[in-house]
Amino acid sequence: MQVDYIITEVGSTTTVATAFIIKSNEVKIVAQGKSYTTVMDGDVTIGLRKSIEDIENQIGEKLTYKKMLSTSSAAGGLKITVHGLVEDMTVKAAREAALGAGGNIKLVTAGKLRRSDIKKIREINPNLIMIAGGTDFGERDTALYNAEVLSKENLNKPFVYCGNKANIDDMEEIFRGQELYIVDNVYPRIDELNVEPARYVIQQAFENNIIKAPGMNKIKEMVNGTIMPTPGAVMESTKLLYELIGDVVVLDVGGATTDVHSVTEGSSEVLDILVSPEPKAKRTVEGDLGVYVNSENIINLLDTRDLKGLDKEYIKSNIRAIPETEEEINCSLILTKKAVEVAVNRHVGYLKRIYGDSKKVIAYGKDLSKVKYIVGTGGALTRLPEGRDILGSIRYTKEDLTMLPRGKARILLDNMYIMASAGVLSKEDKEAAVMLLKQSLGI
Repeated sequence: MQVDYIITEVGSTTTVATAFIIKSNEVKIVAQGKSYTTVMDGDVTIGLRKSIEDIENQIGEKLTYKKMLSTSSAAGGLKITVHGLVEDMTVKAAREAALGAGGNIKLVTAGKLRRSDIKKIREINPNLIMIAGGTDFGERDTALYNAEVLSKENLNKPFVYCGNKANIDDMEEIFRGQELYIVDNVYPRIDELNVEPARYVIQQAFENNIIKAPGMNKIKEMVNGTIMPTPGAVMESTKLLYELIGDVVVLDVGGATTDVHSVTEGSSEVLDILVSPEPKAKRTVEGDLGVYVNSENIINLLDTRDLKGLDKEYIKSNIRAIPETEEEINCSLILTKKAVEVAVNRHVGYLKRIYGDSKKVIAYGKDLSKVKYIVGTGGALTRLPEGRDILGSIRYTKEDLTMLPRGKARILLDNMYIMASAGVLSKEDKEAAVMLLKQSLGI
């Protein structure tokens, strides 16, 4: 059988392949296959081939494809270090760009780099290094100093410069002979973020360099289309959903992390009192909140109202990667609900009354109050029961000013578990990606 696309998701432990046939008004999923990821075996294509063999066993015939696309979070995903000028300004802007592109932020520094910072960068061994700093035609020296230091270290890494555009000529000279991507300033003027150009280039740099990663060097033998970081692909799907249905937040609860993606400008009431700008499309990664690998972290956060009459030791003894018994499912649901609650509270902003003036309120962070749809993806929310109820619990039903989603926000589930696939497919065939999302979410 020939299919139009095979889209593979290369995770840290498993590789999933999905075969698609595209018709005039629908995208048909032929089958999904899976295998263990074989990056640590030195060749990711072993796992890719086995996941396709799994599909062939299901359909009973050989499979050929016109194009293979892939997303990857294997071997730590897209590890990035970010180096800017001021923590609340250019550093924050560069960090938002990296996270939205699917990056796994391993180190953030503000100001001039020190020897200890360079030591940490070498230990992290990032896939990409970002340098920011200064509004356009503002402060120049910090970014230039950091560039000189990093260039002399011979790190053999791609660099993205997204700072003061007055430094561009100097940056090109400093990094002559090295891989350098120059993009528009992520913080061109005070209180203005411009993160999308940097996100695009980060994903381009990832695709150019993924073949250099250990175990991934043969991936181009099979993947003849786009390769993206898996979280970046989910963000692309979230932005597509924004175009389709309006303001949206997507929660992805996994075994190791919980990601929150939102695309919304927020309410005019909050924007008027917002202290610093927030990106329209924002992603946060809670690396300590996972329902399997990091389950103990969530268990430690549980209080009496979360436990439903159970004790923490009982829950700990009933956590499985794929829960099957009623006890295991109930314990996983408790962790999933807590992961959603904590991750949303970390993603959303907050309101603060000014001391001495009880009538004046200021806002910090991301405003979700205009979100129309709350979407769940990932195994915990789409494969366990009660996913809709868990997502509905984050809505704020009172009349007070809030930055949480309101009670009228609708709940949708990624029933086919294809948001990452749709995101990478959108780079090749946006219309097909839209059809796929509509089918999976029932919209």
